[in-house]
Amino acid sequence: MSILYDTHMHSSFSTDSDAPAKVMVRQALDLKLRGICFTDHMDLDYPSFYFPKNPSAFAANPEEIWQEIRCLRAQFCASDPEFHIGFGLEFGMQRHLASRFSEIAQRWPLDFIIASQHLVGGLDPYYPEVWEGHTPEDLIHTYYEEMLDNLKTMDEWDTLAHLDYIIRYIPQRPDLPFDSFEVFPDLIDEILRYVIGCGKCLEVNTAGYKYGLEQPNPAPSILRRYRELGGKRITIGADAHAPQHIGIGFDKVRQLLGSMGYETYTVFRNRVPQELPI
Repeated sequence: MSILYDTHMHSSFSTDSDAPAKVMVRQALDLKLRGICFTDHMDLDYPSFYFPKNPSAFAANPEEIWQEIRCLRAQFCASDPEFHIGFGLEFGMQRHLASRFSEIAQRWPLDFIIASQHLVGGLDPYYPEVWEGHTPEDLIHTYYEEMLDNLKTMDEWDTLAHLDYIIRYIPQRPDLPFDSFEVFPDLIDEILRYVIGCGKCLEVNTAGYKYGLEQPNPAPSILRRYRELGGKRITIGADAHAPQHIGIGFDKVRQLLGSMGYETYTVFRNRVPQELPI
């Protein structure tokens, strides 16, 4: 079997992408996928000093996205009803945003909600200066503590995205990626147990292959531990911000997941999960 759905994708509605949604759809069809889900950024209260001319740069407009998706469905799904274009959002978690995220989830006809930890200490670890004055271990530990705390405040989410996202941005990253489970096994266990206990999904994000990590996020050690703890529910997404990255690494991750005993992955429609064979 192949992985036929890419459920983490960005378009020009996200400030870090200039790809028109229509172009992303056409590429997905060219790749013979059977479905995609747009999950543009909803990072409310993203630090304004990163984009002083546009403080809400990372908060996509759901109204505009929904109107575009309706048009895309009319154009592409009417002639191919087996192909699905999902309407999702990626919620950038911060503790004080839980109620606002709930309001958004209740207002819009979302198919899928991703919960993502993009900040640590209110700063974006994408920027090298955030790491100054910290050891990687200290900053990453704080990141996971905030992630767990944020998850416990939120009700409206379907999958926890790229759990070890922060390791992509460690300055002067060594040849071997940072193994979060090896360094923080108890904290990672607590996060994984919480995901399992909530009946939610863990995302397997294949963008790590794009970033030169040669592994998905989270790392194989975390995916293996999730399985050992009884976790079975996963979603799969390439986190593509450009058409050439749709489905990146899907063949590699399918083999990896199969070797660990994963048999299915989850896709959502109207927030209702459906299991598909890997």
